[in-house]
Amino acid sequence: MNRRQVFVNGIIKENPVLILLIGLCPTLAVSGSANDGFGMGIAATFVLIASNILISAVRKWTPDQIRIPVFIIIISTFVTIVDYTMHAADPVLYANLGVFVPLIVVNCIILGRAEAYAYKNDVISSTLDGIGMGLGFTLTITVLGAIREIIGNGTITLLNYELLNLGEGFKPALMFIMPPGAFLVMGLLIALNRLLIRKRG
Repeated sequence: MNRRQVFVNGIIKENPVLILLIGLCPTLAVSGSANDGFGMGIAATFVLIASNILISAVRKWTPDQIRIPVFIIIISTFVTIVDYTMHAADPVLYANLGVFVPLIVVNCIILGRAEAYAYKNDVISSTLDGIGMGLGFTLTITVLGAIREIIGNGTITLLNYELLNLGEGFKPALMFIMPPGAFLVMGLLIALNRLLIRKRG
């Protein structure tokens, strides 16, 4: 597989949420708005790229028997950096994401890519894999959050800016910013993504 394909696969054919169906817990829990979804996506993407790079760089000196503890130490280091940085830079977003920021340590996407890809491939390919998977996750959780927010609240907020407000005349369907709405929109996105893949052959 060439490096361009490695990058693209994470966004479309191997999208971690829509195809591989991993990382669903934070995806469903913090996608009540586009802003929260985007923040979670960026945080996870940073950890994914950084941990992929370091795991790939030290893979030749990491014995198979202790690889999982090594993965956890590397990932938790970058999660700590994200945790403190987000807490200082955007306390509101940090409060909204809550426990799901430190739980990035055990996110199936990050551990899965460390085991399935970074531990077996060179640094450049692992970096591209991390970027592709991170973009796929970020795009999915942001779109999911935007759809839920506009139907459930009549707004779209991104990077703390209100991009759209349907006004007082709009009657929101509050179910969409609650857990059942997350499952419903997620199911529709999975179906739409598979339809697009099928049409492309």
